[in-house]
Amino acid sequence: MSQAAFRARIVGRVQVVMYRDFVKRNARSLGIVGEVKNLPDGSVEVVAEGEKDALDSLLTAMKKGSLLAKVDDIQLQWQEPTGEYKGFSITYT
Repeated sequence: MSQAAFRARIVGRVQVVMYRDFVKRNARSLGIVGEVKNLPDGSVEVVAEGEKDALDSLLTAMKKGSLLAKVDDIQLQWQEPTGEYKGFSITYT
């Protein structure tokens, strides 16, 4: 399998609805490393690295979101994996 990575900005009702925890749990279950964090504009940013098929599965889950979330848009940029992440975490800023 090929390694891949993406950076995504998720727009909608995605803060204070357990969205970051939802992404973290899904990413870890898929063996994906990276981070998720809230952005000041109310969106959420996800950086993820792993097998391409696993990343596609994570994206599918991210589009649905947590129970209380409402995802309006995902702005996605595929990129080369950096290998800097050892696990998947929530970054608090």
